[in-house]
Amino acid sequence: MKVTGTAWRFGNDVDTDVIIPARYLNTSDPCELARHCMEDLDPSFGREAKPGDIIVAGTNFGCGSSREHAPIAIKAFGIPCVIAASFARIFYRNAINVGLTIVESPEAAKAISSGDEVTVDTARGVIEHPRTGSTFIIPEYPSFMADIISCGGLVEYVRKRLQSV
Repeated sequence: MKVTGTAWRFGNDVDTDVIIPARYLNTSDPCELARHCMEDLDPSFGREAKPGDIIVAGTNFGCGSSREHAPIAIKAFGIPCVIAASFARIFYRNAINVGLTIVESPEAAKAISSGDEVTVDTARGVIEHPRTGSTFIIPEYPSFMADIISCGGLVEYVRKRLQSV
């Protein structure tokens, strides 16, 4: 995956309650969840962020409850990638399972500001930050995780595997 987008920078410990507030969890409709993505943390996000933009955050992104609604809301909004210094483990697994690309890079997360253009190229294993001319090396996903993301999530991955049997 290669994507270039405008960064939306958030801090540390962004929990699932601010990614998608619990009052909206009476639906599993991804489009409805996307309408409220990040609204308690930054009310302008829903109005100003565009599909293709990239979320950048500090440490422990996705902490809190284990709801998979959080990565679903981000993906349904059209955010193709989240860069963070680190992710809460359950959010990490949920993101992979719903097919949302997430990248851990403490150096990139520290250097990128809101409004910066950023390119994430998982095939080459780099994040490019044109404002500073910096590139950051990112670790490769294990092949099965890369396959899950490229299929759009675990359900589509399993469906594809069953069709090949």
